[in-house]
Amino acid sequence: MMDFEKKARPLAVVVMGVSGCGKSSVGERVAAQNGMEFVEGDQLHPAGNVEKMAQGIPLTDDDRLPWLDRIGEEIKTAQRASQGLVISCSALKRSYRDRLRQAADGHLAFVFLEGSRNLLLSRMQARQGHFMPATLLDSQLQTLEPPTGEAGVVTVAIDNALDDIVALACKGLSGMAVKGGD
Repeated sequence: MMDFEKKARPLAVVVMGVSGCGKSSVGERVAAQNGMEFVEGDQLHPAGNVEKMAQGIPLTDDDRLPWLDRIGEEIKTAQRASQGLVISCSALKRSYRDRLRQAADGHLAFVFLEGSRNLLLSRMQARQGHFMPATLLDSQLQTLEPPTGEAGVVTVAIDNALDDIVALACKGLSGMAVKGGD
């Protein structure tokens, strides 16, 4: 369990990475282990975005911005209610992460799930019933600006077992409780 100081603002965590990296599985477990709510970011996509991706059409910045704003609102709502939150979001570009950081007044951490193209592709091809086709993996990898050197980011390799990935994410996050600046 993460050790938050009593006066610390509850930490909001974005579990990020390209499709197939395990954002939902890791996010659900990190949230459950730490008594936090989990929100599936894909459910916040406008219907037009889901339709576009289902047809194999990559999203543009203009497509993603309303979605990022909805995720930012979820983070703000949780923080106003003094509740911790874990939310999944690809957050592929630095500008997207900065937009989310701004929405959270900087009280935000990221878990970046990193893996090889081959591993990601095999995971995408194995999953059932997801709207995101494996054909969009390469466009996501091309769009990805890894958060190397950014503050408040824990990077975890996805070639570990799920329990190990979650443990590494929680260990990295444990030192990131953000003290309230109110």
